[in-house]
Amino acid sequence: MPSLIDLRRRVRAVKNTQQITKAMKMVAASKLRRAQERITNARPYAVQMQHVLAGLAGRVDASVHPLLTVRESGPDSRTLIISVSGDKGLCGSFNTNAIKAVAQLAVGSTTPVTLGLVGRKGREYFGRRGYAVDFEQIGIFQKLSFANAQTIATLAMDAFTSGRADKVLLVYNEFKSVISQKVVVDQLLPIARTDLPGGTQAAEASTTGDYLYEPNAQEIFNQLLPRYVEVQVYRALLDSNAAFYAAQMTAMDTATRNSAEMIGSLTLYMNKVRQAAITREIIEVVSGAQAL
Repeated sequence: MPSLIDLRRRVRAVKNTQQITKAMKMVAASKLRRAQERITNARPYAVQMQHVLAGLAGRVDASVHPLLTVRESGPDSRTLIISVSGDKGLCGSFNTNAIKAVAQLAVGSTTPVTLGLVGRKGREYFGRRGYAVDFEQIGIFQKLSFANAQTIATLAMDAFTSGRADKVLLVYNEFKSVISQKVVVDQLLPIARTDLPGGTQAAEASTTGDYLYEPNAQEIFNQLLPRYVEVQVYRALLDSNAAFYAAQMTAMDTATRNSAEMIGSLTLYMNKVRQAAITREIIEVVSGAQAL
């Protein structure tokens, strides 16, 4: 049976831990508010841009721009998977879910896979296991900006256009709500096209309208498609950032409540031990008095 001193030390240690988890919950809640506002403002633009460019790309030949080229899969094909994880832990299953999804894709792929690692936790996991890594981006979530998305998008486009990768996938946690985050696997490159069947193309064009290119389709795609990739990467980073703070806030709230329950049970046990010690001392005093 532990002594009263040991129990008091355990209670004091749990209370100190509770103060830390409560403070981390408050910090995560304040950062979540800003991160949620950023993704809420950016998501409609990214979704509409994806919709418009998919329809626009479906009306032109894939040879107009290299980012539209769909390559045949074969033994020499390579896939680049961009894994977006967090730089820190104490966030429940946030990092585990994203890393697990990337690992399953890598193991189940029939073609060689290289990784683009965004976030320290993903680098620590895949770096120790000998995965082929194309590039790393660490510490960007401390001060996330569009320039970070441009850097990652440029690395992905360089890998695709140079032939080091024939397909680029983006794996990240999508922010749904404070208590819900979903792992999403998006094809970043080649850019998805909304192909119109030949029999319905005229009818579709008559209802949605066709496009006039000025100065020409080549020039327009040279400007729009790289920006589209950058926006989609930026959206994924914002989603992952908001999902991280939501997961951390939930985890710290759970830890705070668990520590309160632990303090209550330890206090009850400590009182029982103290009561037993007092009872034993009373018995010893009575027994000594009777002996005299």
